[in-house]
Amino acid sequence: GKTATMVAKAAYAVDRGLVAAEQIVMLAFNKEAASELQQRADQAFQRLGLDGDGVQARTFHALGRQIIGQATGRFPNVPDWAVDAGQGLERLADLVDQLKDRSHAFRTQWDLFRLVFGRDLVTQGSAPVADGWEADGRGYVHSLNGERVQDIEACLVADWLFYNGVGYRYERGDHFDPGTDRHVAGAASFHYAGTPLRHEHRSGTQDATTRDRADTLHTGSAALRSGALFDLLGQALGRHGVLLDPNPDRALPESGARPMPDAELIGLVRTFISHAKSNGLDVEDMAQRLRAMPEDQFKHRHRLFLALAAPILQAWDDALAAEHAIDFEDMLNQAAELLESGRHASPYQLVMADEFQDASRARARLCRALVQAPGRHLFAVGDDWQSINRFAGADVSVMTGFVDWFGHGQVLKLEQTFRCPQALCDVSSRFISRNPAQIGKQVRSQTPAQGPALQAFQVANRDQLRDAVGQYLQQLQRQLLSGERAPGRSGKLSVFVLGRYNADRALVPPDWQARFGQQLEVRFLTAHRAKGAEADVVILPAMLERSFPNTRADDPVLALAMPHADTWPLGEERRLFYVALTRARRTVAMFSVRGRRSAFLTELVQDGAVQVTALDGKAIQEQPCPACDGGVIVQRTGAYGSFQSCSGYPRCQYKPRQPAGPVTR
Repeated sequence: GKTATMVAKAAYAVDRGLVAAEQIVMLAFNKEAASELQQRADQAFQRLGLDGDGVQARTFHALGRQIIGQATGRFPNVPDWAVDAGQGLERLADLVDQLKDRSHAFRTQWDLFRLVFGRDLVTQGSAPVADGWEADGRGYVHSLNGERVQDIEACLVADWLFYNGVGYRYERGDHFDPGTDRHVAGAASFHYAGTPLRHEHRSGTQDATTRDRADTLHTGSAALRSGALFDLLGQALGRHGVLLDPNPDRALPESGARPMPDAELIGLVRTFISHAKSNGLDVEDMAQRLRAMPEDQFKHRHRLFLALAAPILQAWDDALAAEHAIDFEDMLNQAAELLESGRHASPYQLVMADEFQDASRARARLCRALVQAPGRHLFAVGDDWQSINRFAGADVSVMTGFVDWFGHGQVLKLEQTFRCPQALCDVSSRFISRNPAQIGKQVRSQTPAQGPALQAFQVANRDQLRDAVGQYLQQLQRQLLSGERAPGRSGKLSVFVLGRYNADRALVPPDWQARFGQQLEVRFLTAHRAKGAEADVVILPAMLERSFPNTRADDPVLALAMPHADTWPLGEERRLFYVALTRARRTVAMFSVRGRRSAFLTELVQDGAVQVTALDGKAIQEQPCPACDGGVIVQRTGAYGSFQSCSGYPRCQYKPRQPAGPVTR
């Protein structure tokens, strides 16, 4: 009801004579949204018998361009590639390739970051990173060279050595102590071929002191996070005649880790540029912010990324200048500056912004500038629980910190929903509200329950997911035909299959139309695309670890360009999952795979919100693997008989220790 509320507010203002229709502007985020907003406003005014001809629904883009054109006499050119996300990524990829061709140093930096520093270090209190688990329960991380090293810090050292062509032998330092039944931490050891040099790295130690003796180098976390470790190690190797040979094209073993893909790094840079420009930050501003960061952050990684982003940002601006153009963020900032300086006077008394949870700081600045004169008002509607467009420049702190941005204001909460049943509202609200930065509210619903609000099904392996979705659709069809379920508004039951990625489309049975088309209307969407839409039933076909949530969604380097970056773990992914849950008018059905259960689904189970069953409805009782994050203990049969191990094999090779048998004398 957010958009309906905004239209009603505009009609109220005109009806009461508070403002004239031509003094109202409604701001939307794209042409389609602005067109729909204009249509709904026109219909409402006509229905109420009001003259609303002057009320305008505009995009931020169109309004910013108009302000600059009227103030300067020249309308700015904003090329499609600077607005469209897909075209922007393509253009940025071309610019990166050009920088690589022109500069060997840039190419080296790009590949160093991508191969060695693609993953961030864990912060204090965060769960350790693990690619798999040994039989005794110790976690390991795959290095580029194919070893199983004990943690992400040891992995970074190993990957740096591999990238630089340094031969080494690695030894784990942690071990299992049967006396205490616990794993004991220890220093990872690196021995360098043809030299007596021994390097010991102890993770988790914040002591900044580093000992470098003739044949022994001791380092800790502080040296790694600051980058000093790599300088010291390079110097120590040089003293022993070992020369560094950086090579991004060195063949990777089959068992080795896969480096960060170019496309992923390009996407991260594009998001970074959007936020930097939206916040009006230049490279020196961000360098100053880097210097002020706490020492326990991985400052060396941030420094490397900023060194990459600086020439790319310059290349982006040069490409714009070559077309006598500006980009979207610059245009919004320029329009705001013209208003702030008094070079342009806003004709609007009432400024209204839709979907305000997706506002960038540049959009917020423009809104603030439009109403800076006395007697002008801003009315914004949005749901910070649904802020999921960080990749496009959205900054949820604009809404959660609304009063900080705009001064005194009134917050009105729309707590009545007309879509989800109360049970689904309660589960989804409790889930999203774990992030204390989200604005609290109590969502109420008068929508009657029709069937279970939440269901969760588990299959043995991923190959069975599509067939399981088909069986569920068949079950819905049977329930409709028997009268157990009522049809939806169109006479059929509407079903969304919501994937975290476009690739999840493969989990929709290709023959659904022929099999179920008489009773069901099935549509695939990504969770991002589904925002604002609704269906009777929502199917989440791949609630799997490392899939939903995407654990790499919120890269810490964005903090350089965002004054109030969301620090809650996987904050954006939680909001995306909330959006997926709340698309349903009746039921959400989630599908997972044994030993690969999503952390979000596990959280719902632990909260008592849902029970995972087989497709026939039988409850699944499992013993969680104590070593890994999602595996369960299963019975297996091998060459030496029956034994128990983790379902996540070979990623997790944990085996419960067998109790000792009786001693015979």
